[in-house]
Amino acid sequence: MKNTYTRWQLLFLMALRFLIGWHLLYEGIAKLLNPQWSSIGFLKESQWILSGFAKWVISDPSILSAVDFLNTWGLIAIGLGLILGMFFRVAALSGFVLLVVYYFNCPPLVGIEYSLPADGNNLIVNKTLIEAFALAVLAFFPTSRILGMDALMAGWKKKKEEK
Repeated sequence: MKNTYTRWQLLFLMALRFLIGWHLLYEGIAKLLNPQWSSIGFLKESQWILSGFAKWVISDPSILSAVDFLNTWGLIAIGLGLILGMFFRVAALSGFVLLVVYYFNCPPLVGIEYSLPADGNNLIVNKTLIEAFALAVLAFFPTSRILGMDALMAGWKKKKEEK
């Protein structure tokens, strides 16, 4: 059974894809362009499920450097994948995983206090969790097959098979 979406449904799904893609791309570029940026401040705040992992990363400067590199370039690649609609499902699911890792390090739960100021007043749900689940939902919609590099690649593949 083929699903059909209205023009408005697709427009809003693509807008959500572009907005989240821009946010992640910009976060990655901002980190890349700031030579003083490091994830150490965020990792020092980790107090939940991944706090042991965070302490391990902080304990070795070479591991911290690798994590910073992967975080920066991962954000850039995921953002570009979402915006361009290229390898979209991989980008969306990778973004979901990355954001869930962020959430599991510093969730807004009762009894956990952070030294860094929070972005608003949150309890259990915050913008990181919402954005993660928005990416998971987007992964199930074919917006990159309508507008994106995935659509172009599918067209090229189809033409090649017809020959």
